[in-house]
Amino acid sequence: MAPILDERSLDFISHSPAQTRRIGARLGALVNRGDVLCLVGELGTGKTCLIQGLGRGLEIEGPITSPTFTLINEYRHARDGLTLYHIDLYRISDVREALDFGLDEYLYGEGVCAIEWAERAEPVLPDERLWIVLRHLDVNKRGILIRADGPRYETLLRELKRVAFGI
Repeated sequence: MAPILDERSLDFISHSPAQTRRIGARLGALVNRGDVLCLVGELGTGKTCLIQGLGRGLEIEGPITSPTFTLINEYRHARDGLTLYHIDLYRISDVREALDFGLDEYLYGEGVCAIEWAERAEPVLPDERLWIVLRHLDVNKRGILIRADGPRYETLLRELKRVAFGI
């Protein structure tokens, strides 16, 4: 099935965790310092899986695991020092908690922020961001909707469409 597209979004189906990691890796090869990726979806939709691929695309060595209990895992790229901040907001009860642990410092820092359960902190997230919604379609299939908010992310999405789908 062909992806559904417009200028600011991409909606497609991933048929396996491996395919979700591959799209994450393609995205990871394109992100820059300061980028904010907001992931939304029920438990088990593949948010961590996509971020594992993101780490692969950023050439981060070692396993990437969910920071559910620690809230943030930091992964540093060995060559250029770029840091991937993998943030999981599942356990926060309100936006104030996110600000208390310093979320805003990560959002406006020099690393790449990939935030699971991003909707829980939406009021304090930058207006410009890449919003990624994952949804269950069946046991292995996931729907993935990527929406670009702002010029930087429209450019990023255009590049992702080109490298991942040849369009």
